[in-house]
Amino acid sequence: SAAMLRNGAVGGGPAAGEVAAQRPVRVWCDGCYDMVHYGHSNQLRQARAMGDYLIVGVHTDEEIAKHKGPPVFTQEERYKMVQAIKWVDEIAPGAPYVTTLETLDKYNCDFCVHGDDITLTIDGKDTYEEVKTAGRYRECKRTQGVSTTDLVGRMLLMTKAHHSNIDEDLDYRKHTDNFGKGPKGHSPWTGVSQFLQTSQKIIQFASGKEPQPGDTIIYVAGAFDLFHIGHVDFLEKVHQLAEKPYIIAGLHFDQEVNRYKGKNYPIMNIHERTLSVLACRYVSEVVIGAPYAVTADLLDHFRVMLVCHGMTEVVPDKDGSDPYEEPKRRGIFQLVDSGSNLTTDLIVQRIIKNRLEFEARNQKKEAKELAVLEAMKRLEEEKH
Repeated sequence: SAAMLRNGAVGGGPAAGEVAAQRPVRVWCDGCYDMVHYGHSNQLRQARAMGDYLIVGVHTDEEIAKHKGPPVFTQEERYKMVQAIKWVDEIAPGAPYVTTLETLDKYNCDFCVHGDDITLTIDGKDTYEEVKTAGRYRECKRTQGVSTTDLVGRMLLMTKAHHSNIDEDLDYRKHTDNFGKGPKGHSPWTGVSQFLQTSQKIIQFASGKEPQPGDTIIYVAGAFDLFHIGHVDFLEKVHQLAEKPYIIAGLHFDQEVNRYKGKNYPIMNIHERTLSVLACRYVSEVVIGAPYAVTADLLDHFRVMLVCHGMTEVVPDKDGSDPYEEPKRRGIFQLVDSGSNLTTDLIVQRIIKNRLEFEARNQKKEAKELAVLEAMKRLEEEKH
């Protein structure tokens, strides 16, 4: 464990112990981090908790294309996205697809951490074999209720079954049952399940920091759906507006987002969006279910000094009024150009364009996972 390494329990006598006590425990994670969601953030959070310093290796587009199929985001976008997750201390661009001891040594990492699902190379081998054998592998729990496969499924289906407090849509249920299916049955890793929010999860993700004297309290509001690089660029720009920024993000409820975005938006429900935004290093606090109009009450309650909005269109409130009327009246409203034109819409289009490749890729992955399960079962049976 990290504590053992810190206390010098690894590496012999007291002299080694004293040296080890000085040295921070360095942890390694790696992956594609293509469509980053709170499941990835949660893995990185758990990994960071196992040591003092977390380095995240991100694969290149070329490596991903070779092993999995073309990514939705470019490597530059993916590097920036991972860097914005608050538990990440450093990223290692262009990390090799297979984690080797050589890589761990190069970045001076004690061990690597991976979720308790399996990763297979193109020829069906466990990508973590080498580090497992050397005892430099740790596992963390996979987050229940979200997977890239499931998110893609929600995008492809124009239903609203994934919103909170809306009755399950039968078509959606039927589809989720087929979406992750391989040739023979169902892989437990790629399947779809429902996300259940708990206060514990929110506490784990929250900063827990109150605004301090001298902080500039900045309020931003929106759907922040499928939290992506466009959001990160915007929040980073807002963060740069003050010496000591304290950014509060107001998230609208699902029904509100659906009113102004239409279709089956939001793709992620309010609980999922809460965790996604809390995982961002630029955000200090989240209002879960913020009112659409930025009211005097809200501004006074949080002692807001500045309200920011990106360059996207502001849809009028139900009564036709401007939701930013009050902050404008107070002279504390500011438009912020993120320099990014990426919207959730564009990202969904990118993903749907990749749809066929995705589906083919998931079925191959599913078949591989099932084959491994079969093999594991056979081994078990042979033992008995």
